Amino acid sequence: FSVAVAVARAQVEQEAFLETTEGISITIKCSHPNIRTGDFIHFYRQRPGQRPALVAVTAKTPKKVRDPEGRLWVSAERHWSALELRGPRFVDAAVYYCALGP
Repeated sequence: FSVAVAVARAQVEQEAFLETTEGISITIKCSHPNIRTGDFIHFYRQRPGQRPALVAVTAKTPKKVRDPEGRLWVSAERHWSALELRGPRFVDAAVYYCALGP
């Protein structure tokens, strides 16, 4: 299945398109070199015909993600983050957004 990735703000850069096979882990990387103090890193998932849903949010601490199963990683200087989807299923196919904000 395919995972589309979209950019939510100009200060954030992501791969435009990623693809994997069901059950094969994938990592969605997000670059935000101009992140400001107080900004949180948000990842959203938007399935076809639905509104975006929050997957994970953090300031800098790695977070376990339950749905879809995985982990949100953040670099020490907070200039990049990565959402790892472990063994994604067909139902996890969606557009994933990375955004910065309060």
